[in-house]
Order: sequence, then C-alpha cells, then structure tokens
Amino acid sequence: MLTANNVTVRFGKRVLFEDVNIKFNKGSCYGLIGANGAGKSTFLKVLSREIEPSKGEISVEKGERISMLKQDHFAFETYTVIDTVIMGNEELYKIMKQKDEIYAKPDFSEEDGMKVAKLEEKFAELDGWNAESDAAILLNDLGIEADKHYKYMSELEAKEKVKVLLAQSLFGNPDILLLDEPTNDLDIKSINWLQAFLIDFPNTVIVVSHDRYFLNKVCTHVADVDFGKIKVYPGNYDFWYESSQLVQKQMRESNKKKEEKIKELQDFIARFSANASKSKQATSRKKSLEKIELDEIVASNRKYPYIDFKPDREVGKEVLIVNGISKTINGEKILNNVSFTVKREDKIAILADNELAKTVLFQIIAGELEPDSGELVWGTTISKAYFPKDTGYLFGDDMPIVDWLRAYSKDPDETFVRGFLGRMLFSGEEALKKVSVLSGGEKVRCVLSKLMLSGANLMIFDEPTNHLDMEAITALNEGMKRFNGVLIFTSHDHQLTETVANKIVDLKGSETIVKECTYNEYVDIE
Repeated sequence: MLTANNVTVRFGKRVLFEDVNIKFNKGSCYGLIGANGAGKSTFLKVLSREIEPSKGEISVEKGERISMLKQDHFAFETYTVIDTVIMGNEELYKIMKQKDEIYAKPDFSEEDGMKVAKLEEKFAELDGWNAESDAAILLNDLGIEADKHYKYMSELEAKEKVKVLLAQSLFGNPDILLLDEPTNDLDIKSINWLQAFLIDFPNTVIVVSHDRYFLNKVCTHVADVDFGKIKVYPGNYDFWYESSQLVQKQMRESNKKKEEKIKELQDFIARFSANASKSKQATSRKKSLEKIELDEIVASNRKYPYIDFKPDREVGKEVLIVNGISKTINGEKILNNVSFTVKREDKIAILADNELAKTVLFQIIAGELEPDSGELVWGTTISKAYFPKDTGYLFGDDMPIVDWLRAYSKDPDETFVRGFLGRMLFSGEEALKKVSVLSGGEKVRCVLSKLMLSGANLMIFDEPTNHLDMEAITALNEGMKRFNGVLIFTSHDHQLTETVANKIVDLKGSETIVKECTYNEYVDIE
C-alpha cells in the first residue's frame, strides 16, 4: 500500500495542492487527472520520492518497490537495450554488475568467493536468472526485435527508446507502478498491448494520460487534481466526467431554487414587516431566510473551450475525388497511387504506419504541396480549411493574438474577434499576448479559432490533439462530432477517432484500403 499523509506541495506562494490524504490500494489502477499545470507530474514525483513535499509524508509498506517511467530518452545512451530494461529493478541490476566485476578479477580470492556467494543467493531471490529472458519478452511484446536487444540505446530510433523505457518501468513486477503519459509516441499495437498488461497487472498503478480511451480501459479509480485538492473517485474516466458534470449541474440548479426562495422571502418581509397583522409571519420568514445557505461552487482549475465549426455554405453532392496520387520525397516513395472518393456525409480518419504519408497527403489535399502524379477533382461547392501538424510557420510575425486572428477574420471588428478568442480561453489581457511567447497548446487553440472563423465546409486535421489538455481535447471532440460539413483527419486520440469517423482510409504502402465503418470496427476487422 502507498499512502499520502497530509501532503502539501507549494512553490513560493503558489500552492499546487494541500493536505492530501490518499491510500492507493493493491490491485487498483488510478488515473491521475487535472488541468495542465495542476500538478499531476509533480505529484507522481512526490510519490516516487524524487521530490520532497512541502508538508506531510509518503509512506510505503516495507519491502515494496516503486517503479516510475523515465522521461529522459537519452539518459541510457551508453547502455545496452537489455541492460536498460533490467535497470528497472535497481537492486537486481546492481547485484548483477557486482557479480560480474568479482568474477572478472584475475586474482579471485577466498574472500571474493564468500562475497559472491552471498550475492548469488540474493540474485536468485530476486529471480535474477530469468532477468534477461523476462526483459526480452517485454521488449518483444512492445515490438523491439531480438537483434536490437544487445545494441546500445544510442543506436535506436526515438520511438524505440520510448518503448525500452516503458519496458524498464514494467520490468520485474514492481509493487507500485507510476506512469506519466505512457502512450505518448506509442503505436496502436503497443498501446493495446499496454492496456492488456495493465488490466491484468496485480499491483498498484497510478497513471497520468491525456488519452481518455486508455484511461477508460485501464482505470478502476480516478484521482482528480482540482481546487487545490486531490480526491479519489471509483470508476473510469467517463464515469468521473459524467458524475462531475452532474454534480455541478445539480449544485447550480439547487442554488437557483434557493435564490428564488430567498427573493420570495425577502419580498414578503419587505412588504409586511411593518404590518402588525403579518409581523409574526414576517419574523418567521426572516428565520427561514437565515437558514438558507447556497452551495459553494468553487472555481475549478479546469476550463473547457467552446469549439464550434459552422460552414458558410452547405456541402454539395460532389465533394472530392483523390485519383492516383503519388509522391516521392528525398528518394523515398511516401504516397503510391492513393485513390479514394470523399462524399458529402463523410468524416474520414486517415491511417498509415508511416506518419509522414498522412502529413504529405494532407498537404496535397490542402493545396500546400503538389503530387508527382495523380489529381484531385473538387466539387464546385467546396471550401477547405487546414490544421497542420506543425503549426509553427503560421506564427512568424510577432504580434498580439487578437491582431494575428484578425488577419483571418471576415469581420475585422476587435469585439467580434475577441469573441472567438474568449471561446478559446483567451479573454481580457490574454488576447494581447504576443504569439511568439505562446505555448504549444495555446498555438493549437489559436489555429482552432482560425478554423472556426473560416466558414469552410471541408476541414483537414493533422493530429489536432497534440499539445492539448484533456479539457480542450474533449471540446474539440464534441466540435468535430457536431460539424455538419466534411472532415478528413488523423489523430492518435482513440476516443476522438472512434466517435467522429464514419469511414477509414488506410494507407498501406502501394495499397489504399477504404472501409465505411467506425474505427473500432476497422480495428476488429484487422
């Protein structure tokens, strides 16, 4: 069992959370959620004892081992892949290296023999003889082939290093597993494997993730970082979300009824307090008025933007024919004879093992790149808007956000433009921030504002959820579902893809697979 006792964390005058008391039980998986900056990653570091709380303590049962997913992908460059995984159990790895050093000594003494005998005993207790095979199994399950197990980490690609560090955190059946965004940069197959692993994992898991589908699959509880507190709720993310929205709604409705009652009592008292025959009733109502207390609705750290795409023109019968599109970049064939038809009711999710293939296809459809061969045949009613994967080039000029967005608005009136920025959480002075200092998430919200102003009836989205927090992802998901135009998009957010797409286009090398179905239905077919 892992316990937080009266834990407070503050940085200067800013309090992230205070007086947190939680018991994390064995066999449960806790999804740690909260707005960006609420302190989720900080709390994981407190639990792992990487940083000390300002007040309170973390207690772990004697002998229990905590494992935390490392975030520095370059910390193990001089180690082999297999050793990096085994290092997940620090005690075992240390013993393994001590043994190797002693056995390698040219003048092996009797004292060395006694020392190594003790090490061998402890090594066996920690199941050291199966360490390499266990590590290899984890690596194979995550798609790291056997011929790479004894290579140095410096020889691996970035996405492979992510998988090795994940294997490291899972190695050796830790008693408490702390995972900060474990699905980042993982392919679908690896995410599905990790989901199954965590569902069957018998010990304690605490995970931070922006992937709502993943949290719904693996979590038995939700630990919500908000209002300067951390509260634990039973159930998965969707259950927490529906429950929290319902509670807020009930509190608002309850307060509305109370306010109506207060006004009614105040009106009666004002009318009849000076009337002798009604004085008793007025006094009684004063007492009733004093007893009414409004529920305190505390301002949440969470802020949901409002995303709503409205086309200026209805989509006509003919939309787009993608006919035999091919493209080679730097000698590599990225797109090979890609063909599919887009219809007026389509919301198409584009899939591909090659991430660049999706981006290049979007750039061609958006008109930013010419194909080597093939053609696009557009319907006459179509106007398009494009959300690029890399938004940086849209922010070359250093100007306030309101002026940046005004350049894309049909109505230059500042009040009109600020209305759209307010929906995207840039209100008041925020709208005057220079675009050069914006975070990745803020830039994404600016580009979404630009798309809302476009009035386009066909929208192209290349990984729009990158850099967004859970609240903005939820708002974007709802906005894409409501949109009554055509969508062509790709996203690593499983829930968004499943709830939005009604058609799948999968770019598989020289083959383009087109299926009119949901994402989950397509995955089941595959």
